[in-house]
Parts: sequence; C-alpha cells; structure tokens
Amino acid sequence: IEQRVCTLEDEGKTVMLVSASGHLAGLVAVADTLKENSAEAVARLTEMGVDTYMITGDNRRTATAIARQADIGPERVLADVLPEHKAEEVAKLQAAEKVVAMVGDGINDTPALAQSDVGIAMGAGTDVAVETGGIVLIKNDLRDVVTAIELSRATMRKIRQNFGWALGYNTLLIPVAAVGLLSGAPWLAGAAMAFSSVSVVTNSLLLRRFKPSLRSAA
Repeated sequence: IEQRVCTLEDEGKTVMLVSASGHLAGLVAVADTLKENSAEAVARLTEMGVDTYMITGDNRRTATAIARQADIGPERVLADVLPEHKAEEVAKLQAAEKVVAMVGDGINDTPALAQSDVGIAMGAGTDVAVETGGIVLIKNDLRDVVTAIELSRATMRKIRQNFGWALGYNTLLIPVAAVGLLSGAPWLAGAAMAFSSVSVVTNSLLLRRFKPSLRSAA
C-alpha cells in the first residue's frame, strides 16, 4: 500500500487512507488539475527574468509533481506550508532581497498577499483575498499576471522617459531664461513650456498602443 501511495503522489495526487473498524479498507486519491495556460505563463515569466515559486500546503512529492507540469524546478517548490506560515515564506524571500509578487485566490492566501510587495488576487477567489490584493485578475487567467508585469514595466519606462524630458527642458532652458536671452520674446518661453507639456502627455498616451505578449481568454 505504501508503494501505491508513493506512486499516486508522484502523479500529483493527494492520497487519503480509509479505515473501517481500525483496519485499512482502501485509499482515495484526489488531484487539483493545473490551471489552463499555467505552463505558458510560467515560461513567459522565465523569459522576462522572473523567478516563479510554488507555495502550497500539499506534501513535497505531490507538489513537486504538479510543479513539474508547469516547468517549475523542485528547488522552487515550497511544500508542506501551513496557511499561517505562507506569509513567513514570503518574508524569507524578501529577506533575500527579492521583490515578491504573491498570486492567490483563497482566504488562506490573504496573509501572504498582504506581506508581499505586490498582492495579485484571482477574480474568482474569496472576497477577502480580492480585497487584500493590490491587483485583481478579473478573467482568472494566469497569463494576465504576465500582462500586469509587462504593463507595469512599460509604465515605469514611460515615467522615466517623462522625467528625462522634463529634466532636459529645465536643464537647457532655465539657464537661457536666467541670462535674459528670452526677455525680448516672452512668447518663446511660453511656447517652450507648452511643448514640454505636450511632449510628456503624448509620450504617456503611447501606452495605449501597449499589446501583451500573451493573449488571455476573453
């Protein structure tokens, strides 16, 4: 029976033993199926330089089998983790100077969502998880995690570019104004300021052309 239990756990199943009158009567194996497109999302995250960990309360053998389907290495499987200890595991990763985004959907994930730098809640999850998450994935599709990271990175690039534009205009034109080169034509200063604002706004509007690398289900 022990060998059978090990075989089932290696297949990603959780095994429950059934007894009758103090004697083993049989076993029941149940399994959570991997979310559709999870492997695709993990592969893209890896390409983006994001390390993906799996944290679960399942035993290590079962957890490793599930992680294998998503191409997550055993060294990045955090198994046998009680609900109240998930936040501690997130804190350990943060102590290793990692910026942690936690993806969860259940009430057991709430402390970890709150502890993480970015809490990402699945839209089909519990209300408390959705309220705790800083980002809510409405479609319940893990590929949207990729989209959220890509969009946030694109937004940060635009912010840095806009700071560059603003700094450049001020660096070049404040000295010009200070020495009085525009005193005879103040409209030039106004035009330069307007052009600065227009360029920053136009650059920001280019975000509307953002397209995710992975298309989630409608």
